[in-house]
Amino acid sequence: MSKGRKLIGWDEILEDGLAPEATVMSWRGVAGGTEFSKQNHDVIMTPTRYFYLDYYQTEPDNEPLAIGGYLPLETVYSFNPEFEELTEEQHKHILVFQGNVWTEYIPTPEHLEYMACPRMFAISEVGWTQAEKKDFEDFLARIEVQKKRYDALNVNYFRGEYRNTRAKK
Repeated sequence: MSKGRKLIGWDEILEDGLAPEATVMSWRGVAGGTEFSKQNHDVIMTPTRYFYLDYYQTEPDNEPLAIGGYLPLETVYSFNPEFEELTEEQHKHILVFQGNVWTEYIPTPEHLEYMACPRMFAISEVGWTQAEKKDFEDFLARIEVQKKRYDALNVNYFRGEYRNTRAKK
C-alpha cells in the first residue's frame, strides 16, 4: 500500500494467510467469495462453474478444441449474484463479476471471439440485473438482435444451441 498499490490474488492466497487489504479473485466457487466478503475483504467473483469462457459451449465433437469443461450460455446466465447470507455491508465487498478466458487452446482472435460471444454478455447482464428480473427467454430474444450486430462487425460468435442440453438428457 505504501506505493499506492493493492494486493489482488486468486483464492489460493488464503493458504498462507491473507493481508487485511487484499482483494480476492474467487474462482473455486461462490462459497469462498462470500466467506471472504464476510471477513471484509473485497472480492472479484469469477467462479469456474459459471464464468470460464474457455470451456466448451456444446458437445465437444462439434466444437473447436477447448480446455475442457462444459459451459453453455444458459448456465452462465443462471448465475445468481444475490448472496442472501450476506448483510448489505458484506455484499458491498463483492466488487464485480469477471469472465475468464485462458488461451492455451485458443490460437486466433477469431477463436477467442467464438469462445467469448455471446457468453460475455450474459456475464454482464448477471452483474447488473436483479435476480428476480432476469428472464432467459427475453435474453435469448435480445441475443437475436445482438447477432445482427456481430454479423455487421464481422465478429465470429458461437451460433449453436444456447440451452444447457446436458441437463435435459
